[in-house]
Amino acid sequence: MLDRTVTKFSHVKPGDTAFRSEGLRDFFVYRDLGVAEATAGKVVAQLVRANSAPEKGTGWHRHEADFHIVIMLKGWAKFMYEDKETLVAAGDCVHQRPGIVHYLFDYSPDMEYLEIVGPADFRTIDMPAPAEVPAPAPWT
Repeated sequence: MLDRTVTKFSHVKPGDTAFRSEGLRDFFVYRDLGVAEATAGKVVAQLVRANSAPEKGTGWHRHEADFHIVIMLKGWAKFMYEDKETLVAAGDCVHQRPGIVHYLFDYSPDMEYLEIVGPADFRTIDMPAPAEVPAPAPWT
């Protein structure tokens, strides 16, 4: 278990860590930015990229986290936040309040976002659908 009282300086350059498929979703790849280790597990920061076309998306879920933001760096993604469809485009920042039920159901082939979550070992819990989800558009 990490000692959450000790934090340290961290500087991760693009060549220091690779995108890996060992993340929450198999249709995304993830690049660790070293923040979880530097903050002793208080926060995780990772880059998330589209790896394949959306088929069914993430499914309805929520996270057990105190803090969660998504900053879209490239492309776009469509989310359902409870019963509201939300387009998140490059440059947008979304604060996902703790416990919000959501579903990422569509995204562009070039989608890439920065995700920052605290604590680093947050849990994801499947949830019942509060609303109908639109079908994703075909990838072109």
